[in-house]
Amino acid sequence: MNTLFKPFVATHEKIQEFSLIPVLMGVVLGIIFGASSLYLALKVGMTVSASIPVAVLSITLFKAFSKTFGLRKTTILENNLVQTTGSAGESIAFGVAVTMPALLILGYDLDLSRIMTVAILGGLLGVLMMIPLRHALIVKEHGKLIYPEGTACAEVLAVGEKGGSSGKIVFGGFFLGLFYKLFNVGMRIWKDTPEKVFSFFKGASISAEISPELLGVGYIIGVRTSCVMMAGGVLSSFVLIPMIALFGGDLAVPLFPAKILIKDMSIHDIWRNYVLYIGAGAVAAGGIISLFRSLPTIIHGAKAGFASALGDKTVSGPKNRTEDDLPFGFVIFGSFAIIAALWLAPALHINLVSSVLIVLFGFLFVTVSSRLTGEIGSSSNPISGMTVATLLLTCLVFLAIGWVGPEYRVGALSIAAVVCIAASNAGATSQDLKTGYLVGATPKYQQIGLLIGALTSASVIGYSLKLLNDASTVYSKKVPAYMVTDRSLLKDKQTVQGPEKAQDSNEYYVYQVTERSDPSVLAALSPGKYLVNEQGTVTYLVDPGINGSLNKRDDGTGVTKYDAPKARLMSLIIDGILTQKLPWGLVLLGVALALVLELCRISSLPFAVGVYLPISSSAPIFVGGLVRWLVERKQKAQTDLEAESGPGVLFSSGLIAGGAIAGIGLALTQVIDGFSDKVDLSKAMGALGESDAFALCIFLVMAGILFKTGRKPNSNI
Repeated sequence: MNTLFKPFVATHEKIQEFSLIPVLMGVVLGIIFGASSLYLALKVGMTVSASIPVAVLSITLFKAFSKTFGLRKTTILENNLVQTTGSAGESIAFGVAVTMPALLILGYDLDLSRIMTVAILGGLLGVLMMIPLRHALIVKEHGKLIYPEGTACAEVLAVGEKGGSSGKIVFGGFFLGLFYKLFNVGMRIWKDTPEKVFSFFKGASISAEISPELLGVGYIIGVRTSCVMMAGGVLSSFVLIPMIALFGGDLAVPLFPAKILIKDMSIHDIWRNYVLYIGAGAVAAGGIISLFRSLPTIIHGAKAGFASALGDKTVSGPKNRTEDDLPFGFVIFGSFAIIAALWLAPALHINLVSSVLIVLFGFLFVTVSSRLTGEIGSSSNPISGMTVATLLLTCLVFLAIGWVGPEYRVGALSIAAVVCIAASNAGATSQDLKTGYLVGATPKYQQIGLLIGALTSASVIGYSLKLLNDASTVYSKKVPAYMVTDRSLLKDKQTVQGPEKAQDSNEYYVYQVTERSDPSVLAALSPGKYLVNEQGTVTYLVDPGINGSLNKRDDGTGVTKYDAPKARLMSLIIDGILTQKLPWGLVLLGVALALVLELCRISSLPFAVGVYLPISSSAPIFVGGLVRWLVERKQKAQTDLEAESGPGVLFSSGLIAGGAIAGIGLALTQVIDGFSDKVDLSKAMGALGESDAFALCIFLVMAGILFKTGRKPNSNI
């Protein structure tokens, strides 16, 4: 251990640290922030670190309990255990949202057992692999690897020992985001997505999904990244879509991959059939470029990681409390258990060789993720690039040995998903271990808390993902007349779900159409899931909530859809390589866009995400970034640590959590027949409820509150 470094709690000092209540508090907060992070990742393909808001909430809640019930004051190490346990949910949610929705695009249902297996094993693998790396990366590299979020969280915990009021800021943001979302999306008092289509500029439009969670994301990521994302949205909405509409409007035949004429397409149709692939190509290129840019760090980190695991004896013989890790034998046993579980899990379609490769890939990218997190922080860590690299290598190996059947698509995705979740969780784990190192925590207790947090959060995230998808799934009768003659293609029966269930309780066969289906079928039906009656007639199109195309039910009711940008990318890679069918021209246009940005010395990944997402998602993020810029103009120069834990960031974290939890709660109400209609006040609001200006004014009021909060001086916790 670095003898010059002195943690907040001395190494020889023993105070209360590991007990049931802090662990339970961490589990509950981890589930809440994991669910909100999943919601956010499905919307815009990114999450924000949960460690600081969880630490603030822990300090605040325990202080409230102490005053109310006369309990003893919690220690700094107990509060650290809460944030350690609670932070696992956010990182696992990102890995799940990046990969698992690709199942829907590839023609599979969201199977709970598959999602939970991947989430649990990936989460546990990320924690296990970090145990032998802790001493090498956290202790030996102290002063070289900063771990910005972890260091800021340690500052928050240290200040929290002195008392203050920052917890009120997080709660203020939480309840503002919660009630804003309930009034907006639940009661529909004002429009949730104001839009303007320009009649003088064919194909061009501007819109904004004025939600609290996207405003909060914009503030946290800052003005530069939010501006780059908005630039991608401007290119998409004001250049690419109008250009396609202009040059393709006179075509007499559909342009691949679309099946209808461009002149008959809406703006959304053009985006979905063409711009989406351009954006996916740019996202893939941006992720791979960011990975290659980090190659020196990757090579150095991998060498250090293997050396630590194989030759560093300090990890097996603790000298004091702050060097007491879980034993290396536990890591070995756990790794073999994960290999066996991956191999034997029927839902994953993974063989023994693939299981071993997952653990090896996992250790490599866990090391890389942790080191990159130490240098540049969690938000800039190219987890997507690592996942793309894993998926590309896996699919190319599968193609070379002839594993191109449908079951191998699930296997390839499962491999990438476990590695992605492990790498994502390792970045968060290393931040937590850095926080623990600074405050003087016992690593063993932190690692146990991380394993518990990963296990509990991963067990719940699958239900959250399925809930969000099912609540926004549309069962539409607007389908082409088609009779399925080959009954062997029909799968097990199911009933209509959601609001449509009230009008139809019959059972139907499931008929899945994919890009690999017979050309005669594809000439009549687009790829997707259909319900077929006893006579073989296609009756319903089942349009999923994640990556679906229908944002209204047949009765005109609006539905929230989730674009899951990076999951779409994963499906494109799998299908593109294993079927060798992909609109490569469009994808390569996106790759070229990413290269242009990199040559201009601008990070291409946020720009690519802006191209991929509808501009309605980028616009509120851009507003949040502008608010951050205005706040910082009015303030004296802040250090990075002060900015990370400032009142604006804390309030934004509350906005994200409140808005996302409200969105999940509203999804739950979809199972109650008629509930949405009962609370719908849009008709009572009349023209005001449909006014774009009124909706924007309310959103700007919320942005003004964020600005005012951000200008407050950093207060004690």
